[in-house]
This record gives sequence, C-alpha cells and structure tokens, in this order.
Amino acid sequence: MSTRINKYLSEVGFCSRREADHLIELGRVRINDRLAVIGDQVEENDLVSVDGKSLRPAEEMVYIALNKPKGITSTTDPKIKSNIVDFMKYPKRIFHVGRLDKDSEGLILMTNDGDIVNEILRAEHAHEKEYLVTVDRILSSDFADKMSSGVPILNTITKPCKVEIVGPKTFKITLIEGLNRQIRRMCEFFGYRVLILKRIRIMHIKLDLPTGKYRYLTASEIKELFRLIKKD
Repeated sequence: MSTRINKYLSEVGFCSRREADHLIELGRVRINDRLAVIGDQVEENDLVSVDGKSLRPAEEMVYIALNKPKGITSTTDPKIKSNIVDFMKYPKRIFHVGRLDKDSEGLILMTNDGDIVNEILRAEHAHEKEYLVTVDRILSSDFADKMSSGVPILNTITKPCKVEIVGPKTFKITLIEGLNRQIRRMCEFFGYRVLILKRIRIMHIKLDLPTGKYRYLTASEIKELFRLIKKD
C-alpha cells in the first residue's frame, strides 16, 4: 500500500503536509536515490530522507526463543518447503541466529536484529550451547572423558567440552563451537549413532517451551544477552 509523499512526512511526524510540499519543491526530499516530486507515492520498502537523513521509523526489534521441531530446516529460503520462517508464520521478517540441523530439535533464537546475529556467531566470543543427546546403545564408562577431550573430525580436533552422562544412553554436552553436524560426527567416531539431539540452552537462555512453540525473550534475558555480546 502506497502513501503520498507529503502525507508520509506528516504521518512520521516530521512536518505538516504543506511544509512537506515546500521541502519537496526545494529539492530537499529524496525517495531512495532520486529527488521526490509533488504527488510521488511512497511504497512500504522505500527509503525517504530529508537533507540526507533517513525518516524511516525505527523498526521495533524482536528477540524470540523457538523450540524448533525435528524436520524443520534452519533457513529463510522460501524454496525450501520446511523452512523455519514459513513454519513460524511470524508477521515480521525475522531470521535465525545460527543453525540447528533439520534432524535436530530444540532451542534456536529468531530476531530481526542483524547486529546480534553477527555478534553471537563470532567464534571468539565462545558462547556456550548445551544439548541433550540420546544414542543407540549404552554409553561406555569412559565415554564422557573421550568426548570432552577433543575428537578428530572434519580434519580438525574439536575443542575441549563439558560432557555429563544422565542415563544409560543419554548425555548432556556443552560446546563452544559449531562445526557441521559436530555432535553426530563426534558420536560416530566412537561408534554411536544419535537418535535424539535436542539443544536445551544457548548461553543463559534455557529451553522452556513445548515443541513448535515460541516466546519472546524477557527483558532480563535481553539485557544479559547484550552484556555477553557487548552490544550497547
């Protein structure tokens, strides 16, 4: 839906319609990369500026925790039938922070704040991610020691990590890196096949949702998130 340029300037609180027409006549208003003229229409994604300063209203940032089901792909590509954006059907354009394999489930963060995506993904921050894993046979007595010490996969050695056995075939693992299908490959190295892989924590944010549901991060969670990634 389009809006006349003078009405747009009025609706965003910059000036009256009459004053807007005057600014347009003076050549001080631009729509995208061209000078505006009286009667121009502003489309939803147009960038309007006066004297070089953008007038687009600041977009409200959203920070969401989603319990991604198995079978949903961490991609915004609409060509992928099981993409995470179509699954959520969220009214704003949002994108995922990092990835969670299609065969895995659990916590993934969604946002429209591109800055935090880049900051969280920066390897040097070494943010913890915790997973609950069930494998196809009983774990050996030295499994935790072997997994936590570093495993040769993908032409490298995984970084030391925390591993806690919580059942005959189930363990928790906390990583500070995210190699491709890392946990599955680590388990395969020792002869185990992963049956269930669920991410239950990202940094201080814990999974507390039914499968397929999402919630907004609390104010305290957002504050701590910004502190950890040093976002002002």
